[in-house]
Amino acid sequence: MDPKNEQLAVFWCDLLRPILYSEISPEETNRYLKNLAQEPVVYPDGKCKKPSLSTLKRKLAAYRIGGFDALGRKKRNDQGKSRSVAEEIIKAAIAIKKEQPYRSDITINRILEEQFGTTIPRSTLYRHLKDAGATRLKLGVTTKPVRKRWTCENAHDMWVGDFEEGPYVMNGPDAVPTYLSAFIDCCSRYGVSARYYYRQNLDVLIDTLLRALATHGMPLGLYIDNAKVYHSNGLKAACYRTGIRLLYRKKGDPEGGGIIERLFRTIQERFEAEVRAGDILSLDELNHAFAAWLAQDYHKTRHTEIGTTPEEALHQGTRVTRRMDLNAFCTSFMQTVKRTVHATFSDIQLNKRYYKTDPRLRGDRVEVRYDPFSNQDTVQVYSLKGVYLAEGILHQRTAVDPAPPVKAPGKPEND
Repeated sequence: MDPKNEQLAVFWCDLLRPILYSEISPEETNRYLKNLAQEPVVYPDGKCKKPSLSTLKRKLAAYRIGGFDALGRKKRNDQGKSRSVAEEIIKAAIAIKKEQPYRSDITINRILEEQFGTTIPRSTLYRHLKDAGATRLKLGVTTKPVRKRWTCENAHDMWVGDFEEGPYVMNGPDAVPTYLSAFIDCCSRYGVSARYYYRQNLDVLIDTLLRALATHGMPLGLYIDNAKVYHSNGLKAACYRTGIRLLYRKKGDPEGGGIIERLFRTIQERFEAEVRAGDILSLDELNHAFAAWLAQDYHKTRHTEIGTTPEEALHQGTRVTRRMDLNAFCTSFMQTVKRTVHATFSDIQLNKRYYKTDPRLRGDRVEVRYDPFSNQDTVQVYSLKGVYLAEGILHQRTAVDPAPPVKAPGKPEND
């Protein structure tokens, strides 16, 4: 799937996520889709418009049949059609809505059918209701979220991830800051993955997550900070492909974020305080000491919130280990660059390394795709139109390749 279609597929999954992740009951699905079709949304191309109910149902069916990769843009069959509605009927519809703000388009059209023998298309109806200030919001109908205690019944139901500033380390002759990236299991308070890095960005978050996935398998959900850097199409696509529910912390809402903030405070008080009291370490030394402390101290110490140690809670709370294909997960993070195949060495240069490819591609402008989280021994070579051409294999330039054989011209068909 090309980046543009993948961005569009993520867009549809974001709209349908309460249904995809069973956050609403099957009986409420149609109501949710109808409500979703009432309000304009911003599409990936920047246009703001209302998704039709038929489109939403078609996208939902496509996902259920073919998964994430089955989603894509399709032209509407009714595009360009219009329908005029009498002013008298529009005024009646507005009055019906104002009389009872909870009335849906179906109820309003049922009343119009009885009074006038006709109905108004949903998009037209809500456009006029919005212009007349006759929406639920404008009529004062609001709902407040119901607060629930943040907890999970089983281990690996939800992992919470975030960053925190760490101690300084030596990087050559310089003392530089570090950042702790961590994921904690919501049920057991077990640190499924935690390491110090020189920076805090999406690549570090994904590296920490991959380490957790490789060790503990796949969680049902992830809960991370709402910062813009984490709203990555690659991360969303990876989660949709594997069925991991991705949640972002709402601004000013601690909820599950308090769980990992408690972990960070414990690390600062019981580990980093001792690190800062001693000689400054290198990054490798810091991570080595931290891994030992995490395994021998934190995971084996009784946690007051759960009444047992994180290690015991993880063991007792693990009902199933959900193994996953990490290669499939990493597919969503493939990076794409354009390169020209060297005319002499039949290779491509990427990040100061050379990749040998098909000699027949000498001099061609190509698209190179690679996994930034792998050892990058190989890359994939595509045409600029997205057609797979060959594989690029890491090599050292030692000799010039012979030119590919030239096919002798045959006898012309028309002489």
